[in-house]
Amino acid sequence: METLYFVVVGIVLYVVSDKLLDLIERQRGARFELRSIWFFCILLALALVVFPLIQRIGGQGAP
Repeated sequence: METLYFVVVGIVLYVVSDKLLDLIERQRGARFELRSIWFFCILLALALVVFPLIQRIGGQGAP
């Protein structure tokens, strides 16, 4: 069941990262040249925060 949580959260993080990057670019007034790298950085940061929380909630994480 935990694997399903990771998949669903991964999809949600993908969408959130895209929306967040679009918001940043709109506020900036221009697209980033290396947009895919910025997208990856946002996605990675969110994943590094959320995935350990899933492990703790699921009982698999370190105490």
